[in-house]
Amino acid sequence: MDDVASQLGISKKTIYEFFNDKEDLVKQVLLFEHNDRYGILNAIENKEFNAIEALLEVYKTINAMLREYNPSMEHDIRKYYPTLFVKIREIRRKCMFESVYHNLNQGKKEGLYRRELNSKIIAKLHVFRTESALDNDMFTQEELTSFKMFHEIFVYHLYGILSQEGRVFFESNFDKFKATLS
Repeated sequence: MDDVASQLGISKKTIYEFFNDKEDLVKQVLLFEHNDRYGILNAIENKEFNAIEALLEVYKTINAMLREYNPSMEHDIRKYYPTLFVKIREIRRKCMFESVYHNLNQGKKEGLYRRELNSKIIAKLHVFRTESALDNDMFTQEELTSFKMFHEIFVYHLYGILSQEGRVFFESNFDKFKATLS
């Protein structure tokens, strides 16, 4: 807290007027960051996109966020604030799940995604796959945020959920989509 007070040019007493302790400060910063990021993602859902276009925008936004991702910060939070780590992970999981679930149902209604797919299972698999990619050393940070990886993950997921109508839409607009990715 001494370092924080020094960096901000305020006294520790002032910090404690707003935060109970160091863990509360870390929690509030993490929640602020979470709300900021998911506010951006929620704004995408409110635009006039079809499900495929919305998914592309979300993927692009997340890819940009991953470039700023610091795995050591997450490691430190897990190590020094395990209870807080679990809470934040659950909040993040819930938001990710709800976003994917909403997109899947939108795509099914629009006829762009397979009507028979189980939205709940696919959304959970997507969250699991995303967390697994970030929580291992199989890929470097550069690989995770590369255009090639982004493209493969996007197309891999998309072709698993597209209906024939969605496939036609995607393939007829692929060049336009590809141009927005690079």
